[in-house]
Amino acid sequence: MSYKEKIDLERVPRHIAIIMDGNGRWAKERGKERSYGHQYGVESVRAVTEAASDTGVKFLTLYTFSTENWNRPDQEVDALMSLLVMAIERETPDLMRNNVRLDAIGDLSRMPDEVKARLDRCIAQTSVNTGTTVILALSYSSRWEITKAVRHLADEVKRGVITEDQITDRMISESLETAAFPDPDLLIRTGGEQRISNFLLWQAAYSELYFTDTYWPDFGKECFFQAIYDYQKRERRFGKTSEQLA
Repeated sequence: MSYKEKIDLERVPRHIAIIMDGNGRWAKERGKERSYGHQYGVESVRAVTEAASDTGVKFLTLYTFSTENWNRPDQEVDALMSLLVMAIERETPDLMRNNVRLDAIGDLSRMPDEVKARLDRCIAQTSVNTGTTVILALSYSSRWEITKAVRHLADEVKRGVITEDQITDRMISESLETAAFPDPDLLIRTGGEQRISNFLLWQAAYSELYFTDTYWPDFGKECFFQAIYDYQKRERRFGKTSEQLA
């Protein structure tokens, strides 16, 4: 029996976030350049997006390019940007067919003009879709995002719009890049590392964490279903006791 058959479709996570790790190591083990792994990683993005849509996941956030990734060798960054442009245009028809909406979070002002223009076109074209929303975290860093939110609220206090005593955790959430989306229920990291690497630090406060040794290019639909199945076996207490939940 496949993991998909074991999943209770009535209890699928509303929002799943993924740190797509292991592309470079996957390629290196095959004697290839890191860009080779990124190319194959796009196939996993397609498979996981389809799996999310099939199971009724409403939001899927993919850690596509971090702020720290700008520090990688220029050749790799250029390859990633070129791949992103091609992938966006190639995948748009499939997104439309599958009723998938695309969105993006992060410091998008740092993206090359061509990438940003094509991304904007795809976001606009898919904005009519009502199925799964795929959110690309591009040039994204959670510390950058939180710092930006704090500066915004500090400015609101300075201008007399609010007082510092009025600041709540909800106001902070509403000042983040993800204000339009619910917090992730499940955060997956592939590639064997067990950390969340500056990704959705505020939003993942109560997320269930799932780590797998599988490299991202090998993370297909069945791996995605397995992560959901594992999630459904857990008890989410949010600080309460099991007895209180019962």
